[in-house]
Amino acid sequence: MISIPVFQVTQPIGDFYIGVMRADHLLSICRFDYRRMQYDSGHIDFLGIQRELNKKRIKEIKQYVGTMDACFPTSIVISIDEKCARVEDTGVSGVRILKIFEYSDDQAPELSIKLDEVASIIDGQHRLKGLEEAHKDDFEVSVSIFIGPDDATDAMLFSIVNLAQTKVNRSLVYDLFSLAKTRSPEKTCHEIVVALDRMEESPFQNRIKRLGVATEGRFGETLSQATVVKGILPYITNDPLADRDRGKRFGFWDESLTRDFEKRIFYEFFRQNEDVKILNNLLNYFNAVRERWPDAWMRTGAGNIINRTNGYNGFIRFLRPAYLFCTKEPTVVTQEKFAAIFAKVKLRDEDFNPTRFLPGTSGSTLLFHTLMDQSEVVRALTV
Repeated sequence: MISIPVFQVTQPIGDFYIGVMRADHLLSICRFDYRRMQYDSGHIDFLGIQRELNKKRIKEIKQYVGTMDACFPTSIVISIDEKCARVEDTGVSGVRILKIFEYSDDQAPELSIKLDEVASIIDGQHRLKGLEEAHKDDFEVSVSIFIGPDDATDAMLFSIVNLAQTKVNRSLVYDLFSLAKTRSPEKTCHEIVVALDRMEESPFQNRIKRLGVATEGRFGETLSQATVVKGILPYITNDPLADRDRGKRFGFWDESLTRDFEKRIFYEFFRQNEDVKILNNLLNYFNAVRERWPDAWMRTGAGNIINRTNGYNGFIRFLRPAYLFCTKEPTVVTQEKFAAIFAKVKLRDEDFNPTRFLPGTSGSTLLFHTLMDQSEVVRALTV
């Protein structure tokens, strides 16, 4: 039997209870109730309410709970069979004790419920599975507990929790990294993007939507902050979460990872706290783009993609091979060297349109391959 103090919450749907449980105690009573089909006499019955576990999501959570930032402030939501739960008063105002136990039926053993089957997870299956795989048994989580709801209520709760949630704007998330006290790849990228948006010599001046939405009083913003950050981030780190945690724990980053230079071309600058060199490389590179296709770059209206998401994604992907074409060690490559590469590309200003480079990944990929094929970069990197 498991006993925990709880508080009763009364809402239109009915009463439920809020408490705190260790991850291993919660896992000991929960079953993962996946949505699945069962054929019976030619009819299809849909059983369970949960989605199949996403292995990638579990891996991410497993890694996350091992960091110093690990936090699950929102509740795991479960339902418990009414035959397996009892709520008792404690005499303390508002505090009750919830006792959870297995149910035995001597006359109909098939109706008995083992302790590890008394509860179903309505929301939080990936968090729980991630904690289980990370062996974080003593990790405490808040739990919202419904006692005795029928299957329809369980399903409705699952739908409310998962369909009513609003996704957080990723540009806002990156912007909030500016408040962090310790360095991290995301904070560095945020600060670089702010500089790109503010500096007079930047081709992106006043063109970046800082919080992912248009800035009042500004016109011609063609890129979201999240888009620009996501393009730069892989050149600093291949594991933002782990590198953020290293910075918080130790205050420095592994020098041996510098050997991965051909993939993470800006890692050494970040490691040495020389973020300005990352900024200067980006300024030189995109100023060379603007210099090569000035008319297209100046246009901010519909029908032009060079300074929008598709164009940016194609050019930022081309940055790594272009940079490695110019240097074999971390350094600031001049605008003139980047310009020499773009001078060989036959694309004209009018070619940067959504008909030639279709919206979406296919368009940015085509632009990347066009840049590779028409410059000498692809030949040099394969020799």
